[in-house]
Amino acid sequence: MSAAKDDPSKAGQTGGERPFVLCLTGSLGMGKSTAARFFAEAGVPVHDSDAVVHALYEGEAVPAIERAFPGSTAGGKVDRGKLAAIVLRDKAALARLEAIVHPLVAVSTERFLAEAQKSGAAVVVLDVPLLFEAGLDCRCDAIVVVSAPAEVQHRRALERPGMDEEKFASLLAKQLPDAEKRRRADFVLDSSGSFDYARSQVRDILRAVGTMPQRRR
Repeated sequence: MSAAKDDPSKAGQTGGERPFVLCLTGSLGMGKSTAARFFAEAGVPVHDSDAVVHALYEGEAVPAIERAFPGSTAGGKVDRGKLAAIVLRDKAALARLEAIVHPLVAVSTERFLAEAQKSGAAVVVLDVPLLFEAGLDCRCDAIVVVSAPAEVQHRRALERPGMDEEKFASLLAKQLPDAEKRRRADFVLDSSGSFDYARSQVRDILRAVGTMPQRRR
């Protein structure tokens, strides 16, 4: 059996070609992280923007964040609780934070794409929670929005540590409505069912993108 049949991330790739960029997004509590894991299980390289931010909060971004928000770090790391308390309801503070973090995430993303191209991956996934909100959808060849009914989203979100109704409402207000995200999507992955159902949708999406043209500018 050929490598292309064994690994969907290699399908149709002859080496050195630009990979097809499949962007994955979804609102809070929709199950995006689980969907990303299923793409990784299918052999597709995944760039996790949240994981990059976590690493930056423990390394490269710490000095700049401390300068911008004194007292928001401790022991060489960002205190996420303190930082969240500063920026959650302050649009100007959030914009200052994004001006620090977003360029560093962009560098990580470009490095990931270059490595994927070098390795011969035909498809990669960029896991970007605020894809539309940050105007990053222009870098995608296709977009997958992970979605579930509002009651499922609410239940999942409130199960998270430190989450309450007020915080949930505040975070949701900063995100594009789910209906609008679904409208802009090339694929909608329904995460309200079983893991097996989600995995089957991942496989269907990967088969579909194998016949789609790249459209990035």
